[in-house]
Amino acid sequence: MKKYEVSKIRNVAFIGQGGCGKTSLAETLLFATGVTTRLGRVDDGTSVLDFEPEEKSHHFTISSSLAFAEHKKHKVNLIDTPGYDVFLFDAQTSLQATDAAVLVVSAEPGGLKFESEKLWGYCEGFALPRAAVITKLDKENSSFDTALGALREAFPDASFVPMHLPIGAEDAFVGYVDLISQQAITFAGEDGKSSTGPVPADLVDAAASAREAMIESLVETNDTLMEKYFDGQEISAAELGTALAAGTVARQFVPVLVASATKNIGAVALLDLITDAFPSPLDRGPVVALNAEGESVTLLPEEDAPLAALVFKTISDPFAGKLNLIRVFSGALCSDSSVWNATKQSEERIGQVVGLVGKDTKPLDVAVPGDIVSVPKLKVTSCGDTFSVKGKTITLPVCEPPEPLVTYATYAKIKGEEEKMGQGLKRMREEDPTLRTGREPQTHELLVSGMGKLHLNIVLERMKRKYGADVDLRLPKIPYRETIKGSTKVQGRHKKQTGGRGQFADTWIEIKPRPRGEGYLFVDKVVGGAIPRQFIPAVDAGVRDRMARGVIAGYPVVDVEVALVDGKYHDVDSSEMAFKIAGSVGFKKGVVECKPTLLEPIYEITVTVPDAHLGDVIGDLNSRRGRVLGMDPQRGKQQIRAHVPLAEVQEYAPDLRSMTSGRGTYTMQYDHYEEVPAQLAEKIIAAAQVDEDED
Repeated sequence: MKKYEVSKIRNVAFIGQGGCGKTSLAETLLFATGVTTRLGRVDDGTSVLDFEPEEKSHHFTISSSLAFAEHKKHKVNLIDTPGYDVFLFDAQTSLQATDAAVLVVSAEPGGLKFESEKLWGYCEGFALPRAAVITKLDKENSSFDTALGALREAFPDASFVPMHLPIGAEDAFVGYVDLISQQAITFAGEDGKSSTGPVPADLVDAAASAREAMIESLVETNDTLMEKYFDGQEISAAELGTALAAGTVARQFVPVLVASATKNIGAVALLDLITDAFPSPLDRGPVVALNAEGESVTLLPEEDAPLAALVFKTISDPFAGKLNLIRVFSGALCSDSSVWNATKQSEERIGQVVGLVGKDTKPLDVAVPGDIVSVPKLKVTSCGDTFSVKGKTITLPVCEPPEPLVTYATYAKIKGEEEKMGQGLKRMREEDPTLRTGREPQTHELLVSGMGKLHLNIVLERMKRKYGADVDLRLPKIPYRETIKGSTKVQGRHKKQTGGRGQFADTWIEIKPRPRGEGYLFVDKVVGGAIPRQFIPAVDAGVRDRMARGVIAGYPVVDVEVALVDGKYHDVDSSEMAFKIAGSVGFKKGVVECKPTLLEPIYEITVTVPDAHLGDVIGDLNSRRGRVLGMDPQRGKQQIRAHVPLAEVQEYAPDLRSMTSGRGTYTMQYDHYEEVPAQLAEKIIAAAQVDEDED
């Protein structure tokens, strides 16, 4: 594949909520440029970009995919990103690797959803120029004006400037009026062939009005054009094109185009906008990184500069190994070379640099600054790593993955495949930074955490296909604890005669509660040698053993003080084991006499919601036995802090999404333990006893 000048590279991400038509639109660009010979479709599984089996079966994008095309002697790197909330971190990291974004908006009823708003916010954070493309204008009940109004309502701080007016609607949608050239572009068939003609008579007035509004926005980028406009002089199409590019790159406005993937309308116009009005890596300007001393350094997109490249995505495959997607910010990344992984402090051998079109690879000799490429079979490199030159170490900033919102326990469906399950989860974590795993020490369950149940289900589907690990998800057991509210003095006696040497131990212990969180304390109060010194630690061990196994419901006992005050022994039959059993027996009997109760973990949850949903969310938290601690206003939103039992918020994510139309977010972390209300404790204890009987 040929080498392109940095000024001839364009990096663009297609973003938007799930179902808006991003992938289908990107497929039309690949078809229009001859990258593909047929128009790929998501619904029938022929999409080049949605190539994973799970994407084909679910009919939506799960993971960002890369493709490149040539248009007007420019290399256009396209990244098709996911649009459903649980996969948006993948889109966020992809945006970090691009220089501009296309927000795809469906003209169908339903408006903009919260995912589009989040993605727009990511673009704001990266200061990316944007265009908007209104798609699906050929669908029933579609409306260009409604979609444009939704854009302006959702993002009031942005200036949306239509460059097209649609010709026809629904089945009769056949093309658009190009407001710069003042011509009608119409299409027939699925091959993307177009014809140019005069503006239809019924659109002349609307086109003239829209063109006037467009010109008013474009001339604001240039004082000379502004003067010409106010003097009533004619402004040429070339001048308008220059102003369009300047204003788009400067983020003064957002051009709005129209398209239909199914009718192959608008692909060339969008490609023209990308090559003519979107920034090259040179236009993006310098990127700031950190050197080995933690000082800021400026990176310029120059080929003879030291290498600086960011790994923004990792794909794991059991046969092909890991495939890393990389954006080069400075220097050059060459095939058959060595680079320094500054993040892992390790040297990596680069075999072959490749360009990607979906899952297909095209060999490259070198990736110049600004290019986005892939490198397979690296040993230690993963998502978020920086490549640099040894001795000139720099690290590029990375997006921090969000905290997981749901946690489930994992169980292998086939006994004996627990190790395969663990290895599969490890591999999936390598390509998905939002996935977390860990073992709960009290319940001994292997937990997996992610952004939602859909996210975890997709992860398990892929894990089964790639690594043969078939896994069930269950709600994790709540790590309850047992404690006491009263005191007692009790005898623990163990006597057994088997014909030979017997077993004998007699203990008296005092049990009383300790303040919450202070744990277990064993006190030796034996006097006069009632129990030999060598047997006293065995009593402590017996108590600890019983505490770990629980008394009333099988949960660990906490916050108690046990004092060994008296006892008896036998010169022949007493042993450490006998006193350990006696200690356990006495403690179990004593706890029952000390008003035992259950404790449950309480989490501090911070929920951020729009003002309109405040009442619903607070009412819901109260229904979950929550206790609101306070509220903080935040520009049209409210941040609610509350203490809520873990048992009540294990599946909070989908409920909050439903209550707030997806606009609510939350984080939570463990805070403390509290006593379970009596009526609930009875049910938990009864259920635990049933489980014990079944075992």
